[in-house]
Amino acid sequence: MADSAPPLHPFADGLARVQAVCRALADDGGLPAGIDLSRVVVEPPRDASHGDMATNAAMVLAKEAKARPRDLAEKIANGLRADPAIDAVEVAGPGFINMRLKPAVWFEALRAILRDGEGYGRSAIGGGVKVNVEYVSANPTGPMHVGHCRGAVFGDALASLLAFAGHGVTREYYINDAGAQVDVLARSAFLRYREALGETIGEIPDGLYPGDYLMPVGAALAEAHGDALLKQSEAEWLPAVRATAIAMMMDMIRGDLAALNITHEVFFSERSLIEGGRDQVAATIDFLRAKGDVYEGRLPPPKGAPVEDWEDREQTLFRATAYGDDVDRPLLKSDGSYTYFASDIAYHKTKYDRGFRNLVDVWGADHGGYIKRVQAAIKAVTDGHADLDVKIVQLVKLLRAGEPVKMSKRAGDFVTLREVVDEVGSDAVRFMMLFRKNDAVLDFDLAKVIEQSRDNPVFYVQYGHARGHSIFRNAREAIPDLPDDDAGRIARLRTAKLERLTEPVELDLIRRLALYPRTVESAALAHEPHRVAFYLYDLASEFHAAWTQGRDAPHLRFIINNDAEITLARLALVQGVVSVLASGLAVLGVHAPIEMR
Repeated sequence: MADSAPPLHPFADGLARVQAVCRALADDGGLPAGIDLSRVVVEPPRDASHGDMATNAAMVLAKEAKARPRDLAEKIANGLRADPAIDAVEVAGPGFINMRLKPAVWFEALRAILRDGEGYGRSAIGGGVKVNVEYVSANPTGPMHVGHCRGAVFGDALASLLAFAGHGVTREYYINDAGAQVDVLARSAFLRYREALGETIGEIPDGLYPGDYLMPVGAALAEAHGDALLKQSEAEWLPAVRATAIAMMMDMIRGDLAALNITHEVFFSERSLIEGGRDQVAATIDFLRAKGDVYEGRLPPPKGAPVEDWEDREQTLFRATAYGDDVDRPLLKSDGSYTYFASDIAYHKTKYDRGFRNLVDVWGADHGGYIKRVQAAIKAVTDGHADLDVKIVQLVKLLRAGEPVKMSKRAGDFVTLREVVDEVGSDAVRFMMLFRKNDAVLDFDLAKVIEQSRDNPVFYVQYGHARGHSIFRNAREAIPDLPDDDAGRIARLRTAKLERLTEPVELDLIRRLALYPRTVESAALAHEPHRVAFYLYDLASEFHAAWTQGRDAPHLRFIINNDAEITLARLALVQGVVSVLASGLAVLGVHAPIEMR
């Protein structure tokens, strides 16, 4: 299965059926030959009472067909009514087509889950295309804070989602180790070095990093160099101290990320762009200059809000306005050093040179104004052959029982990622960081995310998975030969007579399961992993509701002691829920427990 395309899921199959009818109409002259079907979609109707699926085919094809949408809809509907998998078709409103499928379609979807297990929903829409997802990229000046945490989780889940949808994904971290902030880090570490040698340093001066996390760096410098650095000028000791401090900070950051089960394949150093015998920033500027995209000129004074990089002087500028930006951008500072933007252009060009045509950058909330210029630069250095999608991750408000959380003593002025993970666990952090769209501010309440209630989404979803396994354990009285192991149990459940599943609550649950592959694909296309988190919560809610109905109406229980056949069919349905919950949680990087304590 790994080397072949996954079979069509119900909504992809429904689209194929609609397209087949449209092609048949074109063959018979009812539609223009070669009509473009790319805008035709099949999706769940907003109102479930309208049917199982709806298509916009008539609405998007009517203009090219020179027909009224409703008239065209009737033609398409007539073709669909002849399909043996479709139970009923009706035309609604100005030309929407609603379809209701026969139960056999949904039973086949459940059989697919029993066959594919946690691989159900895996897609081939990515076509193996390489995607570079760059996320976190926190300055290596200290431990990661809770704001970094959201970008880290979002980027990692997006990378997993894209891989599940068939892309070749590379996870990348850009180390900002060439700017002024790492020199401040070095000076802060040097102060701790003096402290490690026994000097009383007093209060940390303004402008330096005050956190205790630099004390181990000072101790390491003292052990490695003794007091030799004290005899050197800053220009002499700064490179060695900076290198040690950056290396130790990156070790700390990797450890913080590991606490969230996050690893990157590539750590790319900004400093490597200008070191190692080749100045890639200068080479990129020369490349753009040769294309006519770099020139010497003056920027007009900004209108309205000030522009941080405006200087009234002749300077080297990138012609960003030719590629959709609002103003041309400086590449060199007044002292001749590169702007951050110049390094960013060179860095993104390396991604293209490494074979990536699809780029995703995950940035913090304060970088929204930077998007246009980087997208313009990528158009320039790739001649429009690469696409960059920038996902902005909004702020996290950290609360405990509704009250703002105080700052960390260890970090000095923020709450560290590690403190949050240690308190509530990586599962709660990961799921809740994804249970809101990335561009919306997130309230993260440390007390609420460990509650065992429906109001805590991560608990509710994990409890759904655990409840399924509890049902399996309790079912052996009705099905004595039900194997204990997962593989054996699933093999047994594949023999179930799914046609016994006729109750509305059962069919609704199967329909919800069948939505999963479409959810994966739409989330991957939109670069929105929160859609998977929302889907899992809805699935768990529907499963818990079905269990509750069985408690109130005994004939709806999953286990019927005097009817092994219906019990086996319902256990197959429970297995479908368990497999999809486990699959979706794996995409999000969250564990699927079989017991909750």
